[in-house]
Amino acid sequence: MKIYIVIPAHNEELSIAKTLASLVKQTVLPKKIVVVNDNSTDTTEAIVNQFSIDYDFISVVNSDSSKAHMPGSKVINAFYKGYKTLDESYDILCKFDADLIFPNKYLEQIVKHFKENKKIGMVGGFCYIKKEQQWVLENLTNKDHIRGALKAYRKACFKDIKGLKPAMGWDTIDELLAQYHHWEIKTDPSLRVQHLKPTGKTYNAKAKYKQGEAFYKMRYGIILTLIASAKLAFLKKQPRLFKNYILGFLKAKTTHQSYLVTKAEGKFIRKLRWKKIAHKFF
Repeated sequence: MKIYIVIPAHNEELSIAKTLASLVKQTVLPKKIVVVNDNSTDTTEAIVNQFSIDYDFISVVNSDSSKAHMPGSKVINAFYKGYKTLDESYDILCKFDADLIFPNKYLEQIVKHFKENKKIGMVGGFCYIKKEQQWVLENLTNKDHIRGALKAYRKACFKDIKGLKPAMGWDTIDELLAQYHHWEIKTDPSLRVQHLKPTGKTYNAKAKYKQGEAFYKMRYGIILTLIASAKLAFLKKQPRLFKNYILGFLKAKTTHQSYLVTKAEGKFIRKLRWKKIAHKFF
């Protein structure tokens, strides 16, 4: 299966070389890696250019987006800068972050999952962060969710969900829409990926309301938003985030922001969420 990888990168000079080094050592190599240098002011571009000299399947694309690190829109807009340079002959499309170190058999195992089950539309491992000299699970989501840092899509699934939404919550919406189109999501606990920068560490201060806005745009409704906000604030061990999320939801509702999913998709999403909640407690 042909693997194409797109890596958005903004000021990643301390990590991008480690990410690319781990990808060129894979037991199954990708056919193409496109790194999108997203308005970096450091040596990110120079580092990637050196890799592109040594490996002909690596290329760099420059993007001139906002310098503010906002979750969702910035990274997906950069992703599409790279995606538009690719042809359509891939079987698997990956969106990876530029601060990851992958185990050598990561792509081999991804391919194995896709081949073994034709119903699988997305596959991913788990992010681990370093704490007190130990690599521990970055436990921010359920074990059946693939983090936005390391998404791998079957081509047909990517087409069915009409790509990625340039908004906060894109890496939840993609999985919900994949299930709406009858695709399965596969997470593999054996695939431990080192995440060099904890999620959200460099986000702009204005991003604090974005999660609540995302809940609104996914048509969660207030009750599901309250539950999801409480859970996420608890996992992040930051109770104050609960208030920010709810304020973000109410702000989006009062300003009538555009939804990211249709009414039918929203109905499916709410039903799926309630089903998972019921399964967990009963």
